[in-house]
Amino acid sequence: MESNLEKKAWWQEPLRTFFRLSTWIVFPVVIGALIGKWLDNKYQSEPKWFLIIIGVSFAVSLLGLVRGTLQEYKKIEKQNPVSKIEKASHDSIEKEKEKINNL
Repeated sequence: MESNLEKKAWWQEPLRTFFRLSTWIVFPVVIGALIGKWLDNKYQSEPKWFLIIIGVSFAVSLLGLVRGTLQEYKKIEKQNPVSKIEKASHDSIEKEKEKINNL
């Protein structure tokens, strides 16, 4: 019989994933905003450095989100592998959609 520590509620892993991915939105942008403001104050160049650093932090955030999401997707695929029949069915549906879109 499983102990209480070994049992996981169904919502724990999705919540952990949500927080892990959310940090890719919050931290780069907040740190970028602080650094941008500091550089603008130091060099009296408002809003030049702020906008540059925010743009860079947005790109870092986006890359982190994509990377983290792909990792989570691969983890889900390992846990729930798609059968060959389902994959073939999905592929044929996608081909038909592509034919319709090309008309």
